Amino acid sequence: MSFYNQLNLFRWEDIEKEILSRTSRDVERALSARFLDPDRFISLLSPAAEASLEDMAQRSHRLTEQRFGRVISLFAPLYLSNECTNSCVYCGFNLKNPVERLTLTVKQAEAEASFLHALGFRHVLLVSGEAPQVVTVEYLSQALKKLRPWFSSISIELYPLPTEKYQTLIAQGVDGLVVYQETYNEQRYREVHPAGSKSDFRWRLDTPERGGMAGFRRIGIGALLGLSNWRVEGFFLALHARYLLRNFWKSHITLSFPRLRPAAGGYEPPYPVSDIHLVQLIIALRLFLPDAGVILSTREAPYLRDHLIPIGITSMSAGSRTEPGGYAHDIRAEAQFEIADHRSPKAVAEIIKKKGYEPVWKDWDAAFLQ
Repeated sequence: MSFYNQLNLFRWEDIEKEILSRTSRDVERALSARFLDPDRFISLLSPAAEASLEDMAQRSHRLTEQRFGRVISLFAPLYLSNECTNSCVYCGFNLKNPVERLTLTVKQAEAEASFLHALGFRHVLLVSGEAPQVVTVEYLSQALKKLRPWFSSISIELYPLPTEKYQTLIAQGVDGLVVYQETYNEQRYREVHPAGSKSDFRWRLDTPERGGMAGFRRIGIGALLGLSNWRVEGFFLALHARYLLRNFWKSHITLSFPRLRPAAGGYEPPYPVSDIHLVQLIIALRLFLPDAGVILSTREAPYLRDHLIPIGITSMSAGSRTEPGGYAHDIRAEAQFEIADHRSPKAVAEIIKKKGYEPVWKDWDAAFLQ
């Protein structure tokens, strides 16, 4: 049974009402419980839990240290292409946006890799728009041959693929898969993904499971905050992660919850998420999922990223560029979205140290298995 079947056991509206109905007493019961089940977790997502955020943050801090130590892993996205066949209303890569398009040559991609390697990165996330006829598996295979020597860990955030294609990429050195559902509200999903292959809700939702069956060492999922009610998104994101943890226990599951940022097209999020609500979501998820990695990107402002380090974060991007050729090339190409933290990787690493944590540039090495 796939997670899609579990998702359909719940109605979005019912979960929303349940979250809003919780009281401070419900929150106290959840925090005093020996373990959190989904019902208790709902209380921590509720408005009633906002009065207990300090207590929750301290618990999240202790739990994260117990599971992960005082370590923050660093990575960088490397955009291969901004060409896309989808019409996602919130994205700068939207097919309908009249923007500069570019797909890096393998040589250009290697130059980007060399640049990031010189900054200290040994973990890279390869990203592209969803254009399977442009960023083909064959193109990826050629690029991986050149990129693999530069990094000990390579993850991909591309268009969803069948299991056998993922197995091909794993054999060529890819060890991580990232795919965000964007929103778990199927009706809302159809509204914001009106055309293109991404409009298939079920195919995308099943992607992490195909990745787990293929054997990825790390699988990242997430929700794009601002499309729907963040409290309900958090509930279904947590259920999805728990399902993956139970069914693909050999894979490390990571969570991300990027907030919508300005991008070409000027989309305004209908459900904006405040800083305090982002904090609540992070610590509630940590308490419910002690063993899941939590990723924070440069979408967030420096002051917020710095303050979130001790309360549940395990991995951060740094010095990110969200357009192809953004590191080593003077090329005009549209970015996927605007970033908020423009500090250099070195500056981010120094802040991590000042917080009493160790920045780790090398997330993983295949040699560990030899």
